[in-house]
Amino acid sequence: MKSSALAVATAYTSQAGVRPHNEDFVGMVTPLQPELSSKGIIAAIADGVSGHEGGAQASEYTVRGLLTDYYATPDTWEVTTALEKVLVALNSWVQRQGSVRKELAGMASTLTALVLRGRMYYIAHVGDTRCYLFRDGQLRLLTQDHVWDRPEMQHVLTRAIGLDSRIAIDHGMGEIRLNDVFLLVCDGIWSVVSETDLKQELACLVSGACMPQEFTDKLASDALKLGSQDNVSALLLQVQALPEGQLRDALNELQHLPLPPKLKVGQVIDGYQVEAILHSSAATILYLVQDHEHHRKCVLKTLQADRAQDHFERANFAHEAWLAKRVVARFFPQVITPEKRNFLYYLSTWHAGSSLQQMLDEGQHFTVPDTLRYGSKLVRAIGALHRRSIVHRDIKPDNVHLGEDHEIRILDLGVAQSGLDSTEMSGARSLAGTPSYLAPEQFEGAAANRQTDIYAVGVTLYHLLTRRYPYGEIEPFQRPHFNLPITPTRYRPDIPEWLDKVLMKAVARAPEDRFETAEEFLLALERGATKPLPPPIKPPLLERDPLTRWRTIAICAIVLNILLGYLLMVA
Repeated sequence: MKSSALAVATAYTSQAGVRPHNEDFVGMVTPLQPELSSKGIIAAIADGVSGHEGGAQASEYTVRGLLTDYYATPDTWEVTTALEKVLVALNSWVQRQGSVRKELAGMASTLTALVLRGRMYYIAHVGDTRCYLFRDGQLRLLTQDHVWDRPEMQHVLTRAIGLDSRIAIDHGMGEIRLNDVFLLVCDGIWSVVSETDLKQELACLVSGACMPQEFTDKLASDALKLGSQDNVSALLLQVQALPEGQLRDALNELQHLPLPPKLKVGQVIDGYQVEAILHSSAATILYLVQDHEHHRKCVLKTLQADRAQDHFERANFAHEAWLAKRVVARFFPQVITPEKRNFLYYLSTWHAGSSLQQMLDEGQHFTVPDTLRYGSKLVRAIGALHRRSIVHRDIKPDNVHLGEDHEIRILDLGVAQSGLDSTEMSGARSLAGTPSYLAPEQFEGAAANRQTDIYAVGVTLYHLLTRRYPYGEIEPFQRPHFNLPITPTRYRPDIPEWLDKVLMKAVARAPEDRFETAEEFLLALERGATKPLPPPIKPPLLERDPLTRWRTIAICAIVLNILLGYLLMVA
């Protein structure tokens, strides 16, 4: 079964049992979109270790901190990376509290965390809480207890949050299937309830004989009846619907989806009728198609037919489609999920209008107010990408679309970097983009980052106003030399001085002289003349023009040699 989103039935129970206090803590977050797709559902169970107030505080702080901080990590981090970084930070905090506050000495907590995202599950685990998976009538333990293996020390932990300044976290992952049941329990339950009994109770749950909440309540009650001397806690998630796959699933899908042949106007593919070829490059082709069923026009993007056997191009295309689906904002065309797909392509919304380059080619004159209006929207769009840890790498007028609704939209994520490139995108080009819009440091081998995007935006706005480039046009394969940029006022005297300073800062030769973030760039544009940027500090002439420095040295050397020669002749 496929759905537009992952759906689970959940339940939990946590009781003190025979203990005076409950040192267990359970928590779960089931977010709405877009976090559901980007971060997934997270559930966690923790068991405080110290036996007093410190244990309860450690378990609660660990679970609450994990549930909060996990969703604050970049969307493009691997789930295991996000969990690792958050738990390492939480471990440091708990360990420090136990060492500086006498009443909390020895505070620590076990933790088992489960993330369900897309069609994959991820586990982070330390201690002796457990996670079980019940699938097709079989019960499987997904975690390993971190306790001493000697019989007399089977309840003494070797690992826990806060136990030591360093922590080793177990990670696991696997594919989710429909009707999977994940069960997180503390040792107060698993130590007395046998796996055989668990299996039987879970089978009743899957058959519909009981509801999830009834199951967790009964499990806790059974544990206490069987003589559990500890707190009893259980947390259950039953998968009811699965979404379409994430990047990993998209890459797997590429192994069997064929590329469509090159289509002509009027031909139909999966119910979409081609109206026009919008763009064709060496690797990809874009069609304007009509979706008759939903009475709308869409953009269909696919690889050229001769790239059918190119694994790298397929992986790159899957990455692009995955990123396009992640950027849910008005600054980007939105991906449409087809009801059936027999070929490799992805669909996105179509918007009437033109790219900024098309407008330039048609002779459009961009006034200063025009450029400020479009520039502010473009900078906002770049900020939206950067907040998702995505670097576009090819901002230019060709990839900026102005709709008839007056909205700016960024196109083409084909060479964007997202943090997932290290595996699937291992063959990605280190220098990608259009030469005249590449920052100077990129020609020296520096990696693309947020400031290289800011530089490209600055060049784009400069070009709209002047139809020139601050360092001159750079041809492919050229090794450019960057001296001081030419101010835009040389070409357009009507450009106000404050805007001249903003553009010069955006396209500064050194990254540290540019705006640090898109938000800072936007603030400078919005403040305008009311709070202009201070004038840049001009470097000495020799630094501004290295050629002059060497000419000066050569002239001095010649003069010195002549003087020495004259002195020798006189002597």
